[in-house]
Order: sequence, then C-alpha cells, then structure tokens
Amino acid sequence: MTHLLQAADEAEALEMLHAKGLTDGLPVVIPTAERVDRLVLATGLQGAQVLGEMGPGGGAATVEKVAVSAVMAGCLPDHMPAVLAAIKAILQPQFDLTEMQATTHCTAPLIIVNGPARLACGDIASGFGALGPGFRANASIGRAVRLAMRNIGGAHPGVSDMALLGHPGKFSYCLAEDEESSPFDPLHVSMGYDIEQSTVTVLGAEAPHSVMYAGDADSSDDHLRLLTVLAIGLGNLATNNAILTGGAATVVLNPEHAAILAAGGLSRSDICQDLFERCGHTAEAIRAVNPGFSSGSKPQSFRRCFQDPSQIIVLVAGGSGLYSMVMPSWCAGAHRNAVVTEEIVLNDFCEIPD
Repeated sequence: MTHLLQAADEAEALEMLHAKGLTDGLPVVIPTAERVDRLVLATGLQGAQVLGEMGPGGGAATVEKVAVSAVMAGCLPDHMPAVLAAIKAILQPQFDLTEMQATTHCTAPLIIVNGPARLACGDIASGFGALGPGFRANASIGRAVRLAMRNIGGAHPGVSDMALLGHPGKFSYCLAEDEESSPFDPLHVSMGYDIEQSTVTVLGAEAPHSVMYAGDADSSDDHLRLLTVLAIGLGNLATNNAILTGGAATVVLNPEHAAILAAGGLSRSDICQDLFERCGHTAEAIRAVNPGFSSGSKPQSFRRCFQDPSQIIVLVAGGSGLYSMVMPSWCAGAHRNAVVTEEIVLNDFCEIPD
C-alpha cells in the first residue's frame, strides 16, 4: 500500500475511518494490509494495475484500492470476480459515472449478475427478498462498488454527490437473475453472450417501485392486463423516463408474472416491444403536470419514454406472488443512462491458500 493509517486497535481504526468520511455510515471491516493483500491475491492481478479513472474526483481505480473497498464491505475472495467486473462496467465511458455521481437525481448503479458466477461468486441471491437484507454476497458486492465510488471516486453527499435525497440502493444494489425460474433465456444470453459465460449488467436506477397484479388464469387477456400495470409503473408522469425520456429502465418480473407473460405467447423481446409502445404521453398530458418540460410541443404530439425497446431491461427474480418491481431511471448524462454489461472472468482468479 502507498499509505497506511495507524490505530491502536480495530475499534479505534473504525472510529478513525468514520471520522475521515471513508465509510458509508455503517461499520466496516478494517482494511488491514493482510486482508487487502488476500483479496488482491484472489484476483490474480497486480495490486497496482489501474482499471480506470473514477469520477467525479478522478481517482485511479487500482486493483488494490478496489480490494480495500471490498474488504471494508465484508467481501470474501469468491466475491472479487463480480466486484471487479462491476467496477469495470461503471468505469466504461458510456456509463457516465461522473455525471451520475454528481446529479441531483437519486440514481444508483443496479448490479444484475447472470451465468455461473451467480453461484461461483458466493451464491448471489435471486429469489425471495433478493434486494433486501440477509444475503452476504449481494450486500457485500454491491457495497464494495459503492464504497469504491465514494472513496476512489470522491462522491460525498452535498459536495460532489448531489442527490437531493438518495435511496437505500446507494448502500448496496445487487442481485442475480433467477434463471432457473425464468421461462425466457437468461438476460445475458439475450444480449449475445453464451449461456456458459457470466456477466454483470449495470445501469442507473431509482429504488424499486412495487407493481401489483393478481393473475386470472380464466382471462384470455391476462398478459395484456399485466403489461398495462407494468407500463403504468415504468413510465408514469412522475418519472424522469416520462419527462426527460431516452434513458434505460428495469423490469423485475417475479416468476408468477413471468409465467403469465410467457403463457400469453410473449418472449422477452416481445415484452420489451410492448412496453416500449405503451410507455409514452402526449405533450398536453405532460404540460398538465409539469409544464416546464413541454414548452414548444404541439398538444397532441406523443413523447415516448424510451428511444427503443432495447432500453427496457427485463429479468426474472424474487418470490412468486402479487408483486413485481420496476426501476425507472435518470435519463441524463452524455449517454442518457446507458446499460453496460461486462463479462465476469472466473478462470483468472487464484485459490487462497490456508
């Protein structure tokens, strides 16, 4: 390490990290040199290797610095392939990390894991409560990315992270797709990856918005009714997607809702196409609730929430029942809240000796 803090014991070290603003407000694992070296070793990479520059502070995201954040977040060596892939994803220029960190919107990186890494990286949860507490891999991987964004990227509330309120996903926002319960090909396969590959897909997202629908097996238009309520949640007039337009957003179908859509003969691409067509508003409707964003438009002109169906990310996760989730997005930055997918490389990682 290039710089070490000194403390009498771990209790003093924790208070020092809190006092220096290096935590997310929760207790962290103290990043001793031994612990950091262990996670660097797990990557199979050199600690000094630079993955990219992290905005808004412009810090160099080295493997060692990422490992420091991962230690603090409570990561195990098995988690490191997913952490590194997520860091690489948010560092890609099209993710607009600097702008995302500095916006007044509440956006946070949502991390979606697909492929064998769901199990190889610590059994990342995809079922009941996957975005809630109780799952070490989900919590630690997402938290490691956030701590890196804070301590390497320099995002501090009210100074360089200008989110007016934020949301709990800014602590950790990570889940896997429940590929086994899905009637569709896995998300990464729909993006052109082989099923044996592993990926993280990352996009800026608001907190989950619950969408309620009770299926009716006797109704021939059951799937159409479900699409209607999903579209209401995804592109309602209170969202940036409706007002600013052009950014990606996420639909998390619970297995029961996914089965309803599949029984209606819909593929993943069909769902995205239908939601694309449903999500939009006339300038008149926008003017009625938010006139500052509709000037110069003819009243009956129609503004779609998305530029094309590929901006709608659909995955299957959670327990079966009444509720699916939608995550509207930010829709700003040079690349308008682009979706970024990065392969998780598993074979390059080292075993940690006992």
